Amino acid sequence: MQVGDGSKVMLIASQGLHQGEGPITKNSSGLAPSAKRTSNVKDNQTLKPEIISKSRAERWKITGVIALSGSNLKAVPEEVWDCGSSIRVLDVCNNSIEAIPQKIAALKSLNKLLLTANDISDGGISWEGLSCVDTLTVLSLSQNRLVTLPPSLGTLTFLRELCIANNMLGSLPVEIGLLKQLEILIANNNRITSLPSSIGDCESLFEVDLSSNLLAELPKACGNLHNLKTLHLRNNGLNSLPPTLFKKCWRLTTLDLHGTGITNDILRQMEGWEEFDERRRQKYQKQLDFRVGSSGVFDEGADDDNRHA
Repeated sequence: MQVGDGSKVMLIASQGLHQGEGPITKNSSGLAPSAKRTSNVKDNQTLKPEIISKSRAERWKITGVIALSGSNLKAVPEEVWDCGSSIRVLDVCNNSIEAIPQKIAALKSLNKLLLTANDISDGGISWEGLSCVDTLTVLSLSQNRLVTLPPSLGTLTFLRELCIANNMLGSLPVEIGLLKQLEILIANNNRITSLPSSIGDCESLFEVDLSSNLLAELPKACGNLHNLKTLHLRNNGLNSLPPTLFKKCWRLTTLDLHGTGITNDILRQMEGWEEFDERRRQKYQKQLDFRVGSSGVFDEGADDDNRHA
């Protein structure tokens, strides 16, 4: 072939009949590189769900945290129980879970169990399984459908924080007094009519919220809560407090009695009120010192006698 006609040489090269991958013909049965890449992408997409599932479980084991809040769950995934003693925190809040099975006992190193805002009723929790987790320090069961708590609650002796707000509880079990390490009890917005005197045995309690219940009185044993700092009793039917509350609960600095029959005048007549008032004002002043733009209004903690005037 003569090479005289340079334009033909350029035309042949521009058609790309040889690009290093062998000649490309219209009827070639081989796959172009782009087609191969597309095929690989499809293969990867097919495997993707399995890879995610495995990596999720592995991540849980590595971090010790299972975070499944707001995941539209009706049950705790079975793979959770397979993680065993690797898990320290299980958060399945804001789902539609109805049951915590016996398998909870497999999470032997669990510190925090967060079950807020689910559909758990009285028979939905295996308290027997839960009692096997002797590392549990935080249990949140708020915003469920609980009407009663069983005596086996008292077996959770390492519990430090118990949140049971926004249920339909009418009482607390006597066995709550066995929770010697309990520091925080959040039980507002229930239907609790009375407290067992054993509440006074919860010697570590420093924060209690019983707001918006049906309490008519508090047991005298509440005066034994020497570490108590914060007590919320707003919106109850109370007309009096245990006579030794201010005197014996010498760390108490926050008291909320708004919406009860206990007025500021009644509080001022109680033994130990002056010391309590001094403590809370000192705390309030510290808050003012570190707060920018505060209104400077001091909350007395109760309503005045002329509140309806």
